[in-house]
Amino acid sequence: MGTDLRITSALMDATLLDLPWDEPLEEWTETDVVQLPKGISRHLVRFARLGGRVVAIKETTTEMAQREYGMLRTLQRLEVPCVEPLAVIADRTSADGEPLAAALVTRHLRFSLPYRALYSSSLKAATAVRLVDALAGLLVRLHLVGFFWGDVSLSNTLFRRDAGAFAAYLVDAETGSLETGGLSDGRREEDLELARINIAGELLDLAAGDRLDAAIDPVAVAGSIVSQYRSLWHELHSDQEVPTSERWRIRERIERLNALGYDIGELSMRTTRGGTTVTISPKVVDPGHHHRRLQSLTGIDAQENQARRLLNDLDEYVATQQDARPGVDAEVLAAEWYDRVFARVVAAVPVELRGKLEGPEVFHEVLEHRWFLSEQRQREVSLKEATYAYIETQLAHRRDEAALLNVPTTVTMPIVALDDLPEGSEAEGDADDADEPDWRDRV
Repeated sequence: MGTDLRITSALMDATLLDLPWDEPLEEWTETDVVQLPKGISRHLVRFARLGGRVVAIKETTTEMAQREYGMLRTLQRLEVPCVEPLAVIADRTSADGEPLAAALVTRHLRFSLPYRALYSSSLKAATAVRLVDALAGLLVRLHLVGFFWGDVSLSNTLFRRDAGAFAAYLVDAETGSLETGGLSDGRREEDLELARINIAGELLDLAAGDRLDAAIDPVAVAGSIVSQYRSLWHELHSDQEVPTSERWRIRERIERLNALGYDIGELSMRTTRGGTTVTISPKVVDPGHHHRRLQSLTGIDAQENQARRLLNDLDEYVATQQDARPGVDAEVLAAEWYDRVFARVVAAVPVELRGKLEGPEVFHEVLEHRWFLSEQRQREVSLKEATYAYIETQLAHRRDEAALLNVPTTVTMPIVALDDLPEGSEAEGDADDADEPDWRDRV
Protein backbone atom coordinates (compact mmCIF):
# COMPACT_ATOMS: atom_id res chain seq x y z
CA MET A 1 0.00 0.00 0.00
CA GLY A 2 1.31 3.45 -0.90
CA THR A 3 2.73 5.36 2.03
CA ASP A 4 1.02 8.64 1.02
CA LEU A 5 -2.54 7.29 1.10
CA ARG A 6 -4.96 10.00 2.26
CA ILE A 7 -8.30 9.08 3.82
CA THR A 8 -11.10 11.57 4.49
CA SER A 9 -13.83 10.23 6.77
CA ALA A 10 -16.21 11.66 9.37
CA LEU A 11 -16.01 8.39 11.31
CA MET A 12 -12.49 7.06 11.01
CA ASP A 13 -12.59 3.30 10.59
CA ALA A 14 -9.24 1.56 10.83
CA THR A 15 -10.59 -1.38 8.84
CA LEU A 16 -10.44 0.87 5.76
CA LEU A 17 -6.71 0.21 5.78
CA ASP A 18 -7.33 -3.52 5.30
CA LEU A 19 -8.54 -3.10 1.70
CA PRO A 20 -6.01 -3.34 -1.16
CA TRP A 21 -5.95 0.33 -2.15
CA ASP A 22 -2.63 -0.18 -3.98
CA GLU A 23 -4.46 -2.24 -6.61
CA PRO A 24 -6.88 -0.96 -9.30
CA LEU A 25 -10.48 -1.74 -8.30
CA GLU A 26 -10.98 -3.93 -11.37
CA GLU A 27 -8.18 -6.22 -10.15
CA TRP A 28 -9.58 -6.85 -6.69
CA THR A 29 -10.12 -10.55 -6.02
CA GLU A 30 -13.06 -12.51 -4.65
CA THR A 31 -11.38 -12.33 -1.25
CA ASP A 32 -12.25 -8.64 -1.09
CA VAL A 33 -15.22 -8.30 -3.45
CA VAL A 34 -18.87 -9.10 -2.70
CA GLN A 35 -21.09 -10.01 -5.63
CA LEU A 36 -24.29 -7.97 -5.39
CA PRO A 37 -26.68 -6.72 -8.06
CA LYS A 38 -25.93 -3.16 -9.14
CA GLY A 39 -27.17 -0.60 -11.60
CA ILE A 40 -25.41 0.87 -14.61
CA SER A 41 -22.72 3.43 -13.78
CA ARG A 42 -20.29 5.51 -15.82
CA HIS A 43 -17.67 4.66 -13.20
CA LEU A 44 -16.39 1.30 -11.99
CA VAL A 45 -18.31 0.34 -8.84
CA ARG A 46 -17.69 -2.76 -6.72
CA PHE A 47 -18.86 -4.00 -3.34
CA ALA A 48 -16.48 -5.09 -0.59
CA ARG A 49 -16.56 -6.39 2.96
CA LEU A 50 -15.48 -3.90 5.59
CA GLY A 51 -15.55 -4.74 9.27
CA GLY A 52 -18.61 -6.97 9.12
CA ARG A 53 -20.56 -4.73 6.76
CA VAL A 54 -20.72 -4.24 3.01
CA VAL A 55 -19.60 -1.02 1.30
CA ALA A 56 -19.81 0.27 -2.25
CA ILE A 57 -16.59 1.64 -3.74
CA LYS A 58 -16.55 3.91 -6.79
CA GLU A 59 -13.37 4.97 -8.58
CA THR A 60 -13.38 8.56 -9.78
CA THR A 61 -11.27 11.71 -9.60
CA THR A 62 -10.24 13.14 -6.24
CA GLU A 63 -12.17 16.33 -6.89
CA MET A 64 -15.37 14.49 -7.83
CA ALA A 65 -15.05 12.07 -4.90
CA GLN A 66 -14.61 14.91 -2.39
CA ARG A 67 -17.49 16.85 -3.90
CA GLU A 68 -19.89 13.92 -3.90
CA TYR A 69 -18.84 12.92 -0.38
CA GLY A 70 -19.66 16.41 0.87
CA MET A 71 -22.94 16.53 -1.04
CA LEU A 72 -24.13 13.19 0.34
CA ARG A 73 -23.29 14.30 3.88
CA THR A 74 -25.30 17.47 3.35
CA LEU A 75 -28.29 15.56 1.99
CA GLN A 76 -28.14 13.26 5.01
CA ARG A 77 -28.28 16.26 7.34
CA LEU A 78 -31.33 17.44 5.37
CA GLU A 79 -32.88 13.98 5.94
CA VAL A 80 -33.14 13.19 2.24
CA PRO A 81 -33.12 9.43 1.45
CA CYS A 82 -29.65 8.68 0.11
CA VAL A 83 -26.73 6.33 0.65
CA GLU A 84 -24.42 7.04 3.57
CA PRO A 85 -20.96 8.36 2.62
CA LEU A 86 -18.13 6.78 4.61
CA ALA A 87 -14.84 7.96 3.17
CA VAL A 88 -12.79 9.32 0.30
CA ILE A 89 -9.54 7.48 -0.46
CA ALA A 90 -7.12 9.76 -2.31
CA ASP A 91 -3.44 9.73 -3.35
CA ARG A 92 -3.59 6.04 -4.18
CA THR A 93 -0.56 4.52 -5.84
CA SER A 94 0.22 1.02 -7.06
CA ALA A 95 3.06 -1.12 -5.74
CA ASP A 96 5.11 0.22 -8.67
CA GLY A 97 4.39 3.82 -7.74
CA GLU A 98 1.83 4.43 -10.51
CA PRO A 99 -1.00 6.81 -9.53
CA LEU A 100 -4.48 5.25 -9.14
CA ALA A 101 -7.94 6.81 -9.22
CA ALA A 102 -9.44 8.13 -6.00
CA ALA A 103 -12.29 6.14 -4.44
CA LEU A 104 -15.57 7.13 -2.83
CA VAL A 105 -16.76 4.67 -0.18
CA THR A 106 -20.44 4.50 0.78
CA ARG A 107 -22.33 2.10 3.02
CA HIS A 108 -24.38 -0.45 1.11
CA LEU A 109 -28.08 0.12 1.78
CA ARG A 110 -29.36 -3.14 3.24
CA PHE A 111 -32.57 -4.62 1.84
CA SER A 112 -32.25 -2.42 -1.26
CA LEU A 113 -32.02 -3.42 -4.92
CA PRO A 114 -31.28 -1.59 -8.18
CA TYR A 115 -34.10 -1.40 -10.69
CA ARG A 116 -32.54 -4.02 -12.98
CA ALA A 117 -32.83 -6.60 -10.19
CA LEU A 118 -36.53 -5.81 -9.79
CA TYR A 119 -37.45 -6.18 -13.44
CA SER A 120 -37.96 -9.52 -15.11
CA SER A 121 -40.39 -10.99 -17.60
CA SER A 122 -42.46 -12.34 -14.71
CA LEU A 123 -43.09 -8.98 -13.05
CA LYS A 124 -46.21 -7.00 -13.81
CA ALA A 125 -46.44 -3.61 -15.47
CA ALA A 126 -47.64 -2.18 -12.14
CA THR A 127 -44.16 -2.75 -10.72
CA ALA A 128 -42.66 -0.40 -13.30
CA VAL A 129 -45.17 2.27 -12.38
CA ARG A 130 -44.52 1.85 -8.63
CA LEU A 131 -40.78 2.30 -9.16
CA VAL A 132 -41.31 5.44 -11.19
CA ASP A 133 -43.79 6.76 -8.59
CA ALA A 134 -41.15 6.21 -5.89
CA LEU A 135 -38.58 8.08 -7.96
CA ALA A 136 -41.06 10.94 -8.46
CA GLY A 137 -41.52 11.17 -4.70
CA LEU A 138 -37.74 11.22 -4.18
CA LEU A 139 -37.35 13.96 -6.79
CA VAL A 140 -39.97 16.08 -5.02
CA ARG A 141 -38.12 15.66 -1.72
CA LEU A 142 -34.85 16.69 -3.35
CA HIS A 143 -36.41 19.74 -4.94
CA LEU A 144 -38.01 20.74 -1.65
CA VAL A 145 -34.53 21.22 -0.14
CA GLY A 146 -33.25 23.02 -3.24
CA PHE A 147 -31.25 20.12 -4.73
CA PHE A 148 -30.86 19.95 -8.51
CA TRP A 149 -29.97 16.35 -9.37
CA GLY A 150 -28.86 16.77 -12.97
CA ASP A 151 -28.85 13.03 -13.70
CA VAL A 152 -32.20 11.64 -12.56
CA SER A 153 -32.50 7.99 -13.50
CA LEU A 154 -33.46 4.57 -12.23
CA SER A 155 -29.78 3.60 -12.41
CA ASN A 156 -28.84 6.29 -9.90
CA THR A 157 -31.48 5.10 -7.45
CA LEU A 158 -31.86 2.19 -5.04
CA PHE A 159 -35.27 0.83 -4.06
CA ARG A 160 -36.51 -0.76 -0.83
CA ARG A 161 -39.88 -2.44 -0.41
CA ASP A 162 -42.38 -0.28 1.42
CA ALA A 163 -45.66 -2.06 2.21
CA GLY A 164 -46.72 -2.77 -1.34
CA ALA A 165 -44.89 0.22 -2.78
CA PHE A 166 -41.22 1.17 -3.00
CA ALA A 167 -39.06 3.75 -1.26
CA ALA A 168 -36.39 5.38 -3.42
CA TYR A 169 -32.87 6.40 -2.31
CA LEU A 170 -30.42 8.59 -4.19
CA VAL A 171 -27.15 6.78 -4.96
CA ASP A 172 -25.19 9.07 -7.27
CA ALA A 173 -24.92 12.79 -6.42
CA GLU A 174 -21.87 13.77 -8.44
CA THR A 175 -23.84 15.95 -10.87
CA GLY A 176 -26.06 17.50 -8.20
CA SER A 177 -26.00 20.95 -6.64
CA LEU A 178 -27.77 22.70 -3.78
CA GLU A 179 -29.06 26.06 -4.91
CA THR A 180 -29.52 28.95 -2.49
CA GLY A 181 -33.08 30.17 -2.32
CA GLY A 182 -34.52 26.96 -3.76
CA LEU A 183 -34.99 25.77 -7.32
CA SER A 184 -36.68 27.81 -10.00
CA ASP A 185 -39.53 26.27 -11.95
CA GLY A 186 -37.17 26.05 -14.93
CA ARG A 187 -34.60 24.02 -13.03
CA ARG A 188 -37.26 21.67 -11.69
CA GLU A 189 -38.62 21.15 -15.19
CA GLU A 190 -35.08 20.47 -16.45
CA ASP A 191 -34.64 17.70 -13.86
CA LEU A 192 -38.07 16.32 -14.71
CA GLU A 193 -37.33 16.18 -18.43
CA LEU A 194 -33.98 14.47 -17.75
CA ALA A 195 -35.85 11.92 -15.65
CA ARG A 196 -38.37 11.20 -18.42
CA ILE A 197 -35.68 10.75 -21.08
CA ASN A 198 -33.37 8.64 -18.92
CA ILE A 199 -36.14 6.34 -17.66
CA ALA A 200 -37.43 5.79 -21.19
CA GLY A 201 -33.92 4.87 -22.31
CA GLU A 202 -33.40 2.48 -19.41
CA LEU A 203 -36.70 0.69 -19.99
CA LEU A 204 -36.12 0.50 -23.74
CA ASP A 205 -32.74 -1.07 -22.99
CA LEU A 206 -34.44 -3.71 -20.84
CA ALA A 207 -37.01 -4.32 -23.57
CA ALA A 208 -34.26 -4.80 -26.15
CA GLY A 209 -32.75 -7.46 -23.89
CA ASP A 210 -36.13 -9.18 -23.52
CA ARG A 211 -36.17 -8.38 -19.81
CA LEU A 212 -39.36 -6.34 -19.76
CA ASP A 213 -42.96 -7.51 -19.57
CA ALA A 214 -44.53 -7.11 -23.01
CA ALA A 215 -47.40 -5.18 -21.41
CA ILE A 216 -45.07 -2.37 -20.34
CA ASP A 217 -44.85 0.66 -22.61
CA PRO A 218 -41.45 2.21 -21.77
CA VAL A 219 -42.35 5.66 -23.10
CA ALA A 220 -45.68 5.77 -21.26
CA VAL A 221 -44.15 4.57 -17.97
CA ALA A 222 -41.35 7.13 -18.29
CA GLY A 223 -43.91 9.85 -18.94
CA SER A 224 -45.82 8.91 -15.81
CA ILE A 225 -43.08 10.43 -13.63
CA VAL A 226 -44.06 13.84 -14.99
CA SER A 227 -47.74 13.56 -14.01
CA GLN A 228 -46.94 11.94 -10.66
CA TYR A 229 -44.37 14.60 -9.80
CA ARG A 230 -46.58 17.51 -10.82
CA SER A 231 -49.57 16.12 -8.94
CA LEU A 232 -47.57 15.79 -5.73
CA TRP A 233 -45.85 19.15 -6.12
CA HIS A 234 -49.21 20.85 -6.74
CA GLU A 235 -50.74 19.27 -3.64
CA LEU A 236 -47.82 20.45 -1.52
CA HIS A 237 -47.66 24.01 -2.80
CA SER A 238 -50.97 25.12 -4.28
CA ASP A 239 -53.19 27.68 -2.58
CA GLN A 240 -56.78 26.68 -1.87
CA GLU A 241 -59.76 28.97 -1.38
CA VAL A 242 -62.62 27.74 0.81
CA PRO A 243 -65.77 29.48 2.02
CA THR A 244 -65.55 30.63 5.64
CA SER A 245 -68.64 28.50 6.31
CA GLU A 246 -66.64 25.39 5.37
CA ARG A 247 -63.61 25.77 7.62
CA TRP A 248 -63.52 22.01 8.06
CA ARG A 249 -61.82 21.96 4.67
CA ILE A 250 -58.73 23.39 6.34
CA ARG A 251 -58.41 20.26 8.46
CA GLU A 252 -59.25 18.17 5.39
CA ARG A 253 -56.33 19.75 3.49
CA ILE A 254 -53.94 19.05 6.36
CA GLU A 255 -55.13 15.45 6.61
CA ARG A 256 -54.72 15.00 2.86
CA LEU A 257 -51.12 16.17 3.09
CA ASN A 258 -50.55 13.90 6.09
CA ALA A 259 -51.93 10.98 4.08
CA LEU A 260 -49.26 11.70 1.46
CA GLY A 261 -46.68 11.47 4.24
CA TYR A 262 -46.01 15.17 4.83
CA ASP A 263 -46.27 17.45 7.82
CA ILE A 264 -47.00 21.18 7.62
CA GLY A 265 -44.60 23.32 9.58
CA GLU A 266 -46.67 26.43 8.94
CA LEU A 267 -50.06 27.22 7.42
CA SER A 268 -50.78 30.71 6.11
CA MET A 269 -54.45 31.71 5.87
CA ARG A 270 -55.88 34.92 4.41
CA THR A 271 -59.51 36.04 4.46
CA THR A 272 -61.14 38.28 1.85
CA ARG A 273 -62.24 41.77 2.76
CA GLY A 274 -65.81 40.59 2.96
CA GLY A 275 -64.79 37.59 5.05
CA THR A 276 -66.42 35.18 2.62
CA THR A 277 -63.43 32.96 1.77
CA VAL A 278 -60.20 31.71 3.35
CA THR A 279 -57.07 31.10 1.26
CA ILE A 280 -54.90 28.26 2.56
CA SER A 281 -51.18 28.33 1.71
CA PRO A 282 -49.11 25.44 3.13
CA LYS A 283 -45.58 26.45 4.11
CA VAL A 284 -42.51 24.43 5.06
CA VAL A 285 -43.77 20.99 4.15
CA ASP A 286 -41.73 18.20 5.80
CA PRO A 287 -41.86 14.54 4.66
CA GLY A 288 -42.05 11.57 7.00
CA HIS A 289 -45.31 12.18 8.89
CA HIS A 290 -46.14 8.52 9.59
CA HIS A 291 -42.50 7.53 10.06
CA ARG A 292 -42.04 10.15 12.78
CA ARG A 293 -45.27 9.29 14.57
CA LEU A 294 -44.54 5.55 14.62
CA GLN A 295 -40.97 6.11 15.78
CA SER A 296 -42.05 8.44 18.59
CA LEU A 297 -44.64 5.93 19.84
CA THR A 298 -42.70 2.68 19.46
CA GLY A 299 -39.12 3.38 18.39
CA ILE A 300 -39.65 1.42 15.15
CA ASP A 301 -37.70 2.82 12.20
CA ALA A 302 -39.85 2.12 9.14
CA GLN A 303 -40.42 3.42 5.64
CA GLU A 304 -43.35 5.82 5.25
CA ASN A 305 -45.87 3.34 3.82
CA GLN A 306 -44.77 0.65 6.26
CA ALA A 307 -45.26 3.12 9.10
CA ARG A 308 -48.76 3.98 7.84
CA ARG A 309 -49.66 0.28 7.74
CA LEU A 310 -48.24 -0.41 11.20
CA LEU A 311 -49.97 2.64 12.65
CA ASN A 312 -53.32 1.36 11.40
CA ASP A 313 -52.77 -1.85 13.36
CA LEU A 314 -51.44 0.04 16.37
CA ASP A 315 -54.38 2.45 16.40
CA GLU A 316 -56.81 -0.46 16.18
CA TYR A 317 -55.10 -2.13 19.11
CA VAL A 318 -55.15 1.07 21.20
CA ALA A 319 -58.82 1.76 20.44
CA THR A 320 -59.83 -1.82 21.30
CA GLN A 321 -57.85 -1.86 24.54
CA GLN A 322 -59.12 1.54 25.65
CA ASP A 323 -62.68 0.28 25.23
CA ALA A 324 -61.86 -2.72 27.42
CA ARG A 325 -59.56 -0.86 29.83
CA PRO A 326 -60.73 2.76 30.13
CA GLY A 327 -58.17 5.21 31.40
CA VAL A 328 -55.08 3.40 30.12
CA ASP A 329 -52.77 5.90 28.43
CA ALA A 330 -52.34 5.52 24.66
CA GLU A 331 -48.55 5.66 24.93
CA VAL A 332 -48.61 2.79 27.42
CA LEU A 333 -50.74 0.78 25.02
CA ALA A 334 -48.40 1.61 22.13
CA ALA A 335 -45.50 0.12 24.09
CA GLU A 336 -47.68 -2.88 24.89
CA TRP A 337 -48.54 -3.33 21.18
CA TYR A 338 -44.85 -3.28 20.35
CA ASP A 339 -44.03 -6.01 22.90
CA ARG A 340 -47.09 -8.23 22.47
CA VAL A 341 -47.82 -7.86 18.74
CA PHE A 342 -45.06 -6.43 16.56
CA ALA A 343 -42.03 -7.83 18.39
CA ARG A 344 -43.52 -11.34 18.61
CA VAL A 345 -44.18 -11.48 14.87
CA VAL A 346 -40.66 -10.35 14.01
CA ALA A 347 -39.07 -12.64 16.62
CA ALA A 348 -40.92 -15.62 15.14
CA VAL A 349 -38.81 -15.38 11.97
CA PRO A 350 -35.99 -17.96 12.15
CA VAL A 351 -32.49 -16.49 12.22
CA GLU A 352 -31.63 -17.99 8.84
CA LEU A 353 -34.56 -16.11 7.21
CA ARG A 354 -33.96 -12.68 8.71
CA GLY A 355 -32.04 -11.46 5.69
CA LYS A 356 -35.14 -11.83 3.54
CA LEU A 357 -37.02 -8.66 4.47
CA GLU A 358 -36.93 -5.89 7.05
CA GLY A 359 -38.98 -6.37 10.22
CA PRO A 360 -41.64 -3.74 9.36
CA GLU A 361 -42.06 -5.24 5.87
CA VAL A 362 -42.44 -8.72 7.37
CA PHE A 363 -45.12 -7.44 9.75
CA HIS A 364 -46.97 -5.76 6.87
CA GLU A 365 -46.89 -8.94 4.79
CA VAL A 366 -48.09 -11.03 7.74
CA LEU A 367 -51.10 -8.73 8.09
CA GLU A 368 -51.79 -9.08 4.37
CA HIS A 369 -51.38 -12.86 4.55
CA ARG A 370 -53.72 -13.03 7.53
CA TRP A 371 -56.41 -11.25 5.54
CA PHE A 372 -56.01 -13.65 2.59
CA LEU A 373 -56.11 -16.70 4.87
CA SER A 374 -59.23 -15.43 6.61
CA GLU A 375 -60.91 -14.88 3.24
CA GLN A 376 -59.91 -18.34 2.02
CA ARG A 377 -60.88 -20.24 5.16
CA GLN A 378 -64.00 -18.17 5.85
CA ARG A 379 -63.03 -17.66 9.46
CA GLU A 380 -60.95 -15.26 11.53
CA VAL A 381 -57.34 -16.45 11.41
CA SER A 382 -55.28 -15.52 14.46
CA LEU A 383 -52.18 -13.39 14.07
CA LYS A 384 -50.06 -16.21 15.46
CA GLU A 385 -51.43 -18.73 12.97
CA ALA A 386 -50.96 -16.29 10.10
CA THR A 387 -47.39 -15.54 11.15
CA TYR A 388 -46.23 -19.15 11.04
CA ALA A 389 -48.17 -19.88 7.86
CA TYR A 390 -46.56 -16.85 6.21
CA ILE A 391 -43.05 -17.86 7.31
CA GLU A 392 -43.52 -21.43 6.12
CA THR A 393 -45.21 -20.83 2.79
CA GLN A 394 -44.12 -17.34 1.74
CA LEU A 395 -41.06 -15.92 3.47
CA ALA A 396 -39.03 -19.12 3.16
CA HIS A 397 -39.29 -18.84 -0.63
CA ARG A 398 -38.29 -15.19 -0.88
CA ARG A 399 -34.83 -14.14 -1.96
CA ASP A 400 -32.64 -12.32 0.53
CA GLU A 401 -32.79 -8.57 0.15
CA ALA A 402 -30.12 -7.86 2.72
CA ALA A 403 -26.45 -7.76 1.73
CA LEU A 404 -25.88 -11.39 0.77
CA LEU A 405 -23.51 -12.97 -1.69
CA ASN A 406 -24.16 -14.11 -5.25
CA VAL A 407 -27.63 -12.63 -5.67
CA PRO A 408 -28.61 -12.88 -9.35
CA THR A 409 -29.89 -9.73 -11.02
CA THR A 410 -32.98 -11.49 -12.33
CA VAL A 411 -34.76 -14.00 -10.19
CA THR A 412 -38.39 -14.90 -9.72
CA MET A 413 -39.75 -15.59 -6.28
CA PRO A 414 -41.90 -18.75 -6.10
CA ILE A 415 -44.98 -18.19 -4.00
CA VAL A 416 -47.08 -21.09 -2.80
CA ALA A 417 -50.71 -20.68 -3.83
CA LEU A 418 -53.12 -20.14 -0.96
CA ASP A 419 -55.05 -23.21 -2.04
CA ASP A 420 -51.95 -25.29 -1.33
CA LEU A 421 -51.57 -24.09 2.25
CA PRO A 422 -51.72 -26.93 4.73
CA GLU A 423 -54.33 -26.75 7.39
CA GLY A 424 -53.00 -26.37 10.90
CA SER A 425 -49.69 -24.90 9.74
CA GLU A 426 -49.28 -22.94 12.94
CA ALA A 427 -45.98 -23.80 14.63
CA GLU A 428 -45.43 -24.13 18.30
CA GLY A 429 -44.61 -20.89 20.09
CA ASP A 430 -42.76 -20.34 23.32
CA ALA A 431 -43.93 -22.52 26.16
CA ASP A 432 -44.73 -19.47 28.26
CA ASP A 433 -47.33 -18.12 25.86
CA ALA A 434 -48.39 -21.15 23.83
CA ASP A 435 -51.87 -21.06 25.33
CA GLU A 436 -52.18 -17.26 25.42
CA PRO A 437 -54.84 -16.12 22.94
CA ASP A 438 -54.01 -13.51 20.36
CA TRP A 439 -55.37 -10.11 21.44
CA ARG A 440 -57.66 -9.97 18.41
CA ASP A 441 -59.16 -13.30 19.47
CA ARG A 442 -60.27 -11.69 22.74
CA VAL A 443 -62.11 -8.85 21.00
